[in-house]
Amino acid sequence: MIPNFSFTPFPQIYFGKGEFLKLADKLAGKSKKILVLIGGSSLKKSGKLDDFTLSLNKHSINYFCEVVASEPSPELVDEIAIKCKVEEVDTVLAVGGGSVLDAGKAIAAMAPLDDGIINYLEGVGTKSHPGDTLSFIAVPTTAGTGSEATKNAVISSIGENGFKKSLRHDNFIPDCAVIDPELMLSCPKALTAACGLDNITQLLESYVSSKANPISDALAFGALEKAIPAFPKVMKNGESDLEARADMAYGAFVSGITLANAGLGIVHGFASPIGGFFDIPHGVVCGTLLPAATEQNVKRLQEQSDTIHLERLNKHIKVARIFSESKDMTDEEALQNLVARFYEWTKEFKVPRLSQYGIKESDLDRIIAASGLKNNPVNLSEFDLKEILYKRL
Repeated sequence: MIPNFSFTPFPQIYFGKGEFLKLADKLAGKSKKILVLIGGSSLKKSGKLDDFTLSLNKHSINYFCEVVASEPSPELVDEIAIKCKVEEVDTVLAVGGGSVLDAGKAIAAMAPLDDGIINYLEGVGTKSHPGDTLSFIAVPTTAGTGSEATKNAVISSIGENGFKKSLRHDNFIPDCAVIDPELMLSCPKALTAACGLDNITQLLESYVSSKANPISDALAFGALEKAIPAFPKVMKNGESDLEARADMAYGAFVSGITLANAGLGIVHGFASPIGGFFDIPHGVVCGTLLPAATEQNVKRLQEQSDTIHLERLNKHIKVARIFSESKDMTDEEALQNLVARFYEWTKEFKVPRLSQYGIKESDLDRIIAASGLKNNPVNLSEFDLKEILYKRL
């Protein structure tokens, strides 16, 4: 019997090579003034930004640019939202990684209000956002968070009392997602690794989630079949392998859909407090914890004998068999190979350990106290949680 479920909608999608430079044609006659939000300098260096702004000029579309150089803070969002109000912006176009997309989503949501975002963040503020928002277009340049498909923007305040909290509303799902793998060819290797492993983590966690449903299962597994073989290819030939970049871009987008509809597990339960307490990229947290978390989940699932937990263990086996060398293995060997390959990836592609960001054994209890299991496929004890973190110190 299929369990009851609901499914969140997702944006209008334009996927494929060259779609970014077609965007101005679609905006012509619809947008009077655009905020173009970018991250760092890679888009400028590639020449894509100049090409795009030329096409905006050709259509007489007014715009101004702002840069998001790190994970968005409440102060940054408020500052740019005020500029949007003064400039009478009607469309926010975010071109960048997950931080840029989250910033754009939040700015579009806060520009119509005369208030600060801190008052609307889950678990921090006390107000409910009315859902008013400017038009928002998401153009990812990394294959990681899937923010181009979700209704929440993650906002960070880093420090002793730091947090990573969401601004969330159904109306914040982007109006349009333009996914052009050409924009990802120049993504640096370290960023490609962190984003790619975050992408795979989100797909795996939503696939084995306690809240999974038939639609999220079909999407997540299909995307894992593309992303798992593509990941080592983009790490080795990332600047030239457009097909592998496209497969990872597809995986990231789908991961946004599946996490919104099936939820995530313990890796993301850790990611919020770790990212709030320490200045560590979200993708690094997910990438470095993926092997140990998978190992602990498999171990605990194998101890269960009920139908539900066996089904979730079998999902791990299906994912394990995506790796070509696992086809002739027993189920147990395939699961061992899955965990081993995840560990090998962190070593081969130099995914940092937690200690490289100042996290010590004495910090683990504080992290665990602020973490949650989310929709993890099996219950984990405090001992299990500490074991996961300790293995990646």
